Amino acid sequence: MKKLVLFLLISLSGLTWAQQDYFYPTEDQNWETKTPAYFKINQTRFDQAIKFAKNSGNPDTKDLRQAILKGFEFEPYHKIIGPTKKRGESCGIILKNGYIIGQWGDLNRVDMTFSVTKSFLSTVAGIALENGLIKDVNDPVANYVWNGKFDGAHNAKITWAHLLNQSSDWSGELWGGYDWADRPPREGGIDDWKYRELNEPGTKFKYNDVRVNLLAYSLLEVYRKPLPQVLKDKVMDPIGASTTWRWYGYDNSWVNIDGLKMQSVSGGGHSGGGLFINTYDQARFGLLFLSQGQWNGKKIIPKDWIEKATTPSMANENYGFMWWLNPNGTNSQLSNISNNAYYAAGFGGNYIIIEPDLDLVIVLRWFDYSKTNEFVKLLLDSMK
Repeated sequence: MKKLVLFLLISLSGLTWAQQDYFYPTEDQNWETKTPAYFKINQTRFDQAIKFAKNSGNPDTKDLRQAILKGFEFEPYHKIIGPTKKRGESCGIILKNGYIIGQWGDLNRVDMTFSVTKSFLSTVAGIALENGLIKDVNDPVANYVWNGKFDGAHNAKITWAHLLNQSSDWSGELWGGYDWADRPPREGGIDDWKYRELNEPGTKFKYNDVRVNLLAYSLLEVYRKPLPQVLKDKVMDPIGASTTWRWYGYDNSWVNIDGLKMQSVSGGGHSGGGLFINTYDQARFGLLFLSQGQWNGKKIIPKDWIEKATTPSMANENYGFMWWLNPNGTNSQLSNISNNAYYAAGFGGNYIIIEPDLDLVIVLRWFDYSKTNEFVKLLLDSMK
C-alpha cells in the first residue's frame, strides 16, 4: 500500500511539473533552448522535420505588393491602400513548454503577417468583453455602434459573435471596399453578387476582409482609442514583446474619435496594412494562448475567452473567433494537427499553430502552402 501511495505521489508530481514547466522570456532575456531529447522527442525524426521545413519556403515573389495584386486579381475594384513591405526568407520556430527546441531563419525580421492579424484582433475583442465595454458577444453590434453601418433590418441583427466567426453576411461598404467584391464567387458577375439574397446572420460562413475591418472599426468606436495602443498595453508589453511590431490600417481609414484623428486598422494585408511583426513576437503570442492566457503566473487574457475563441461555430466547425480549428480532422488545409489544436493563418504561408495536448507552439513564416500539412505530420510523428 505504501508503495502504491508513493507511486501515485510521484506520478502526480510529474503531472504537476509537466503542466507548470513553462519558460517565459522577458524582453531583455535570451529565449532559453532545450534539445528535443530533453522532452523525449525522437531526435532523428525531429531533424528530418526541420530539414523538410528549411526546404519548404514559399517559392513566390518576395515583392508582396506584386503578390497581393496577383493573388486577388479576380476581385473587382481591388487595390492596395495600405502599406506593404518586401518579405524575407522563410523562417520558423518551435516551442515545447515555452522552450525553443527548433528554429531556422531570421527570427528578428519584421514582416507582414496578413490574416494572422485576425487572431490578434479577436483577442482585442476578448479584452473589451472582459473590461465590460462589450456586455455579451451575442449582443447586436448596433446596440454599441450607431455610425450607420448597422442600419437596416439585416445588418441590425448582426452580433459581435457573427463578426468574430465571419458568419454575419453584413452588407455594405467600408473604406471604399464592398462586401460583395471581397472574394466573390467564381460564377456570376457583379450584378449577381451585388443583389444576392442575404443569409440569416450566423448561418453561413464567408471569409471576408471588409467585414473583418468592420469589426476593427466597431471596436475602435467602443474603445475610443487606437487598437494598436490597446494591444500594446494589454498584451504585447506584458508578455515582453519587442517594440518593433506595427499595426496599420489604410490611407483612407482615418476617423474622428472624440475630436482626435485615429486610424482604424485592418485585419490583414489583403489591401495592404495589417500587422507587421517578427517571429519571436508571434511565438510569444502563441505561448500566451498555450498557457491559457497566463504569462508567468499573471493573467493577461481570460481563459474563458480562449475557450470561446476556439469553440467551433455553427456556420463552420473549423472556425472559431478568428482561429482555425480541426475538431474532427476535417480541416482541408491542416488535417494533420490534433483535434484540440488551433491556429492563425495568413496569406503567403504564415502560421501560429497551438498544440495544447503537446505543449507545443509552431510559428511558420513564408511556408509553402502545399507542404504545411506534411511538415506538421513529420513534426508530430517525432513526438509519438
